[in-house]
Amino acid sequence: MGKRATSPSADASPVTKSTTAPAQAERAAVDDEGMGEFEDQWEDELAGDEEFGEVIDAAEHDDDDDDENQERAEGEMDLDQQEEEQRPPSPKPYLPGGKLEEGEVLAPDLSTYPLLHSFVPTWPSLSFDILRDNDGEERRGYPVSCALVAGTQAQDPTANEVTVMRWEGLGKTRRDDNGSDDEDSDDEDTEDDPVLTYRAIPHKGGVNRIRARPLGGSLASGPPVPPDPYHVATFAETGKVHIFDVAPHLNSLLSPATASSTLSKLPLFTIDSHGRAEGFALDWAKPIGGASSSYRLLSGDIHSKIYLTTLTQSSVTPSPKPFLSHTDSVEDIQWSPSEATVFASCSADRSIRVWDVRVKDRKSVIGVAGAHESDVNVISWNLTTNYLLASGGDEGGIKVWDLRNFKGTKAPAPTPVAAFSWHTAPITSIEWHPTEDSCFAASGADDQVTLWDLSVEEDEDERPTGADADRLKDVPAQLLFCHQGQTDIKEVHWHPQLPGTVLSTASDGFNIFKALPFSQ
Repeated sequence: MGKRATSPSADASPVTKSTTAPAQAERAAVDDEGMGEFEDQWEDELAGDEEFGEVIDAAEHDDDDDDENQERAEGEMDLDQQEEEQRPPSPKPYLPGGKLEEGEVLAPDLSTYPLLHSFVPTWPSLSFDILRDNDGEERRGYPVSCALVAGTQAQDPTANEVTVMRWEGLGKTRRDDNGSDDEDSDDEDTEDDPVLTYRAIPHKGGVNRIRARPLGGSLASGPPVPPDPYHVATFAETGKVHIFDVAPHLNSLLSPATASSTLSKLPLFTIDSHGRAEGFALDWAKPIGGASSSYRLLSGDIHSKIYLTTLTQSSVTPSPKPFLSHTDSVEDIQWSPSEATVFASCSADRSIRVWDVRVKDRKSVIGVAGAHESDVNVISWNLTTNYLLASGGDEGGIKVWDLRNFKGTKAPAPTPVAAFSWHTAPITSIEWHPTEDSCFAASGADDQVTLWDLSVEEDEDERPTGADADRLKDVPAQLLFCHQGQTDIKEVHWHPQLPGTVLSTASDGFNIFKALPFSQ
């Protein structure tokens, strides 16, 4: 699997391709008044008969009525034909992979995006993570702000950096009654113009993976303030694992008036356990059971080795003995959200394994040997239903596993509780929703970010009918939203302080969006 971000060309420009979400066809109904007022066609003739006492030839009268009815019917048909000609064609939902006719382009249906913005940095980022800010939790208003940290994949190896960013002024999608941008809101738009500020830290080599240490306490408590550290780890293409303190950099963006003028340009620690073997698997242990004086970091490399590093306020202690059960590249690692000594990993050897750091021989305790048809690229541990684990494979498949069914890797593989084959290229990222235990987001090399809800059940009465029935029959009922418009998507994250908001990174930049199904 090719995992590196492609290097941008010198004239790279913001992405313009995007997909039109399925739209409801607006059908023009024929008004009752347009059909004419109902009247008894015999009423006048009967009144005339009684008044003048004339003898009416029934046959002749029938012929006249037939001519009149025919003329009226033809007039109504002409009216219907005119109305049909005046109706605009109903938009068709675009399905990923569909063919575009000459002159057709894809455009986002802005009615399905309460929030949609993009940022194009100088160099692409293969990986990023959300940083906690001090603006509070459960933020549903506009404009939106957020903080994140990313690592670059620069064409010039000496130009790479860790970038701490602050995005502000991300306004709500504006549309007038005709579906276009509201021209009368120019004054308000100037208040919501997005602003990007950042602090850069030089980094030796491209950044394969970057992870911020999870923080304990309420989301409303804000990030650490110097001198308390806010640790961020990177796995470099050089094989080194670096640990940085980004608290001063983030504080200088959130509180410029009180920030220190001196910002470190060096990592706190560098871990050499992997030698020159680069890797993509990296994860901090989650805070369980209150505050801790030490923090644990796992890193897995392309030579199947996983190392544990313990970090204190003043020192770092790498474990000399690796965890060894995989037989190929370790692709992703996830600490358990509920058991402090347990973690899961996935590999190019097609397996998912679960480990306990207390096991002396450093071997996995349970797992699935043939979890996917090809490499298992990514995994995500459900934060609220702790026995659910989602995985994404190189074949494009997504599976959800019940860990209670896992046994030894030599045992027959359990059946996943859910499996989807919607994506047509390798899955590059997967992440459960931070609070909704049935929802997750995934991204793929087919340039899609998909949002899912496992609680949705297919209703036979709501299956598509008519001309679109065949095209839409393979769309899973659990697929709520499909976002496109980026090329070579690498990673996707939900923002825990912005309910329903998703961020993604690709070779052509970042997107931040909120989809209509998650807008409440």
